[in-house]
Amino acid sequence: MIYFVATPIGNLKDISLRALEVLRSADVIFCEDTRHSIKLLNAYDIKKPLKSCHKFNEREAAEKIIAEAQSGKEIAIISDAGMPVISDPGNAVCAALKESGAEYTVVPGANAFLSALILSAFPADRFAFLGFLSDRSSECRAQLEKYKNLDMTLCLHCAPQDVDRTISAAYSALGDRRACAVREITKIHEEAVAFKLSEGLAGEKRGEYVLIIEGAGEAENPLNSLSVEAHLLSYMRGGMDKKDAIKRVARDRGVPKSEIYKYSVDIGDKDV
Repeated sequence: MIYFVATPIGNLKDISLRALEVLRSADVIFCEDTRHSIKLLNAYDIKKPLKSCHKFNEREAAEKIIAEAQSGKEIAIISDAGMPVISDPGNAVCAALKESGAEYTVVPGANAFLSALILSAFPADRFAFLGFLSDRSSECRAQLEKYKNLDMTLCLHCAPQDVDRTISAAYSALGDRRACAVREITKIHEEAVAFKLSEGLAGEKRGEYVLIIEGAGEAENPLNSLSVEAHLLSYMRGGMDKKDAIKRVARDRGVPKSEIYKYSVDIGDKDV
């Protein structure tokens, strides 16, 4: 069997028991950077042959993986951090495995952008993951313009040297919106900094970032200028029940439902 195994994105303890079981039972482990992965494996006293599978040799690695599997070996595939394939090498391997008929499965686990979405407290019922954008401002802006009318939260990865340029491109393509920069996820200096695209992100940029940007609907909803009670009533008078109105107002304002619920307690049928 071939296993795509998620690994920690920061804290080495964020690995599942099943992931450790698969890594220990594997005959060979394909990894993005052998020098990086050996640190994780050493931490759990796992000694296995390591072979590289990175974006520059992915198709060649896929052929080796298929050959190893056909010889009856158990194979694990990991990236430097998080889930393989998601903004990491592995997609070409998946395609090759499907084409060859080789059986594979996934051992789920840590994921940076989902963790960042939670830390941002932005609406998470609908979102679009854009991955890494171009490091050229004009191309980055053009990529973002494709999503400017989406009524859902936008999530993207960003290298530290590209943060300011990406935020500027986002402001140009999307207009002024609320955003959140999340870094050092699961580590000691983890932080989620809220800001407006027009203002940019202050301070020195260090570490890999996940940028969370509010969607078009939340950015320009005129109901957000009302009091929370009036916001709730506007939806309830339009036919929503109180429960659905609370969910919608929470999404509009980018806050937890519990923050809105307390304003709904005193709203009765007579108010609607």
